[in-house]
Amino acid sequence: MSRAVTEAAVPVSGWAPLRRPVFRALWLAQFVANTGTWMQTIGAQWLMGDLGGGALATALVQAASTLPVFVLVVPFGALGDILDRRRLLLTGQALMCGGAAGLTAATAFGRTTPPLLLGLIAVMGVGQALSVPSFQAIQPELVSRPEVPQAAVLNGANFNVARAVGPAVGGLLIAAAGPAATFAFNTMSFVGVLVVLYRWKRPPDHRPLGAEHVLAATRAGVRYILNAPRFATVLVRSALFMIFASGLWALLPAVARGPLGLGPDGYGVLLAGIGIGAVAGAFVVGRLREMFGANTLVTVSTAVYGMSMVVIGTQQRPGPVLPALTIAGASWIGAQSTLNATAQTLLPAWTRARALAYFQLVFMGGQAFGALGWGVLASLAGLRAAFVVPGVALLAVSAVTVRRLRLPRKSLDLSRKPFWPEPAVGPESDSSVGPVLVEVRWRVAEPDAEAFVEAMHHVSRSRKRTGATLWGLFRDVADPSVYVETFTVATWHEHVRQHLERGTAWDWELEAAARSLTMDGAEPVVRHLIWAYALRLSPDR
Repeated sequence: MSRAVTEAAVPVSGWAPLRRPVFRALWLAQFVANTGTWMQTIGAQWLMGDLGGGALATALVQAASTLPVFVLVVPFGALGDILDRRRLLLTGQALMCGGAAGLTAATAFGRTTPPLLLGLIAVMGVGQALSVPSFQAIQPELVSRPEVPQAAVLNGANFNVARAVGPAVGGLLIAAAGPAATFAFNTMSFVGVLVVLYRWKRPPDHRPLGAEHVLAATRAGVRYILNAPRFATVLVRSALFMIFASGLWALLPAVARGPLGLGPDGYGVLLAGIGIGAVAGAFVVGRLREMFGANTLVTVSTAVYGMSMVVIGTQQRPGPVLPALTIAGASWIGAQSTLNATAQTLLPAWTRARALAYFQLVFMGGQAFGALGWGVLASLAGLRAAFVVPGVALLAVSAVTVRRLRLPRKSLDLSRKPFWPEPAVGPESDSSVGPVLVEVRWRVAEPDAEAFVEAMHHVSRSRKRTGATLWGLFRDVADPSVYVETFTVATWHEHVRQHLERGTAWDWELEAAARSLTMDGAEPVVRHLIWAYALRLSPDR
């Protein structure tokens, strides 16, 4: 039995990650920061209303915080696989702290306008874009691999407990001292995270070939995702959920002010209801995932969230809305924490930050464009339509995706395992020369031919995930037992990364399945060829 399957079978306590000192310290500091963020969110949304903004302007507050993430998270995710993730996190947190301080000062002196409010929130969004991919990518460094799903649930619970506490405290602060007090608290909330990150002694990254270039790393991330169908399924499921689910977060302030006739403290109670539901969901989501699997849990959570939105949009009294929000909070944590944990367990270390950047791209993009879309619909057709339409859509999404976009249940061993020997020869000096053509000659008996071709289909994805741009498998007409696999890599340096840095135990298993079908277990014969014009144009020639 593979190590991945063995680890997945070992039951892990839902609180096990908190036994890890660095994870625990960062989790507690992050709770304070998340609380400050939610206090600022309610303060900013309420301040926008005080400045004369309507439902669309209120929705733009969420869009301003998420659009920078949508635009910048991919290149910043590539940086997370190139540079030291700890230093990137320190930079991102410091940028958010500075943006919050600026908003505090502007509001305290009565200088805040709607454009300035949105601009400073966007600055903090840039810091979030720099932080989020690296924060998710370091989780497997802080806990063991079997604890990663529980760590994702705890981080989700952290965020949603803060969602319960932050709005309630924020509403009280707004009523007592105005929105500037929530912005001041948020500014101070980043100090704990900065201290924990500064004191964390993170081991150096294993990069025998040095750091990649940002553009090359970004292209490698795209190539990995395009050839990782399991991870792509997670992205699609997350997009379908977020686009429709985002309307609740964007328009709840308008519901509180309008149909429900609540003040800032009442709005805080509504958000606290969501947070309480999320906390309750965090206690059971791990057990439910073990019992029913990620696919069923996400499907049911999506459907229940959709029904909750319909209830919220059609009720005029806080009584029915509050329990519906609590149920929505539990459904939110069930869907989002499961999708997040699944995404993290499907990625090797060398591409984790840049691939998770695309997960955040989908998450934040769904929030940003969903908030804009449902804000426009609310302006044109009213709040009821802006809740009922996405709620019904989520019910349809759950029915369609449960079978057609099934989430993987089996865990994969993605630990680093270089299984190709380093090429014996290569370019004498310029490692950037390319493209490189790799030719692998296999010999397979006729009875195993069909199974070999099927096994090589999986090998082709492995080659492309780790660096190949083109791949093909050809059969010798004169000798049908001979198969020639060819693939190209952009540069010699990129191909050496395939050998030394990007191979995983799962890739080894895929190639081992193909090797087991060769005649008499014969080793394939490998040749490396470099584009002749590249050699002629090399500066050393």
